[in-house]
Parts: sequence; C-alpha cells; structure tokens
Amino acid sequence: MKTVFTTGEAAKICKVSQQTIIRCFDSGQLKGFRVPGSKFRRIPRDVLYKFMKDNGIPTDALESGKRKALVVDDDPDLVELLQDVLESDGRFEVRAVNNGFDAGMMVKEYRPDIIVLDVMLPDINGKEVCQRVRTDPAMDDVKIICISGMVEADKIDSLREAGANDFLQKPFEMETVLERVCKLLDMEVGAKN
Repeated sequence: MKTVFTTGEAAKICKVSQQTIIRCFDSGQLKGFRVPGSKFRRIPRDVLYKFMKDNGIPTDALESGKRKALVVDDDPDLVELLQDVLESDGRFEVRAVNNGFDAGMMVKEYRPDIIVLDVMLPDINGKEVCQRVRTDPAMDDVKIICISGMVEADKIDSLREAGANDFLQKPFEMETVLERVCKLLDMEVGAKN
C-alpha cells in the first residue's frame, strides 16, 4: 500500500484539482515535505487521511487503495464478465447498473474513476450519459469507455465528442477491456498488487 503521494495522486484521491492540493500544501493546510534538491511536494498517507477527514472528503478511495469502476450495461451476462475481469485484477472496486438513469445517480454517489458504458441502454443512450458526466466539473477526471455493437465511424466520433475517452466494439476480449481501462487510468497492465 502506498505511504507517500504526489500532489497529482493526492488530487485524484481527493477528487480536486492538483492546483488545489498545491495551494493547500503551500499555505500549510496540508502538511508534507519537498523532495530534497527539487520542487516536488510529497504528502504522507496519514497526513492526507487527516486532511481528508478534517475537510469532509470521503476517505474510501484512500482506505481501499482501489480504483473505482462503474459498469453500465443492460446485459447481465456481460456485466458479470466485466465485473469478474476487473475484480480479479485486484486493483478495482466495481459497481454495476443496467440503465442510464441509475448510471447518472451512481456516478454522483460513487464517483468512479472509470465508467464502462454500453451505448444502447433501455432508457437513454450512452452518448447522453457521456454528456451529463462531462457537464459536471467535479467529474473531469472520470474516464469513459463506450462499448457497442455498432460500428458507424460517425457515431463513434460523436461519442468521442460527447466525452468518451475510448470505444470498444462488441464482441471483444475481456483482457482488452482491462488493458484499455488500465491505460486510461495510467496503471500498469497486469500488475496486480
């Protein structure tokens, strides 16, 4: 488990901008140390935990050390496969919903790091979910991978314009999903804790 964090890592955990963490560090609100001979700031885990508690920031991301993934698909078999591949990696906490409305609610409550999103949902389409996530500045760091059986290039382009970071065409290999998720989250592929 990590014991010291960079300002970027602390920002991701706290779900704030890196500038906010740097400001708090420089003003003394957030204690830490500078790497000798450089301007790099480092924040010990216990200090970050106390800072999060003092400021009402949920500490679950820090406590579990796992990245949060949200799977949104109305196919229960596919959801189960996606949950299995992510959970068996050991670095993810996974939740799943089967429609766009629940996805919207879950995104706000769960604050995932990544969303694996089916484009064709029973109530609203994935493009609309992307747009809603992207209109919330608190969700700027959330990565979105859209999945679908459709292949029209213009539809894929419009998903990217709506805020999708990546697109996977069904059917796909589960390992491919894991690779793309890790890549988007700057994690090593296949490096279990």
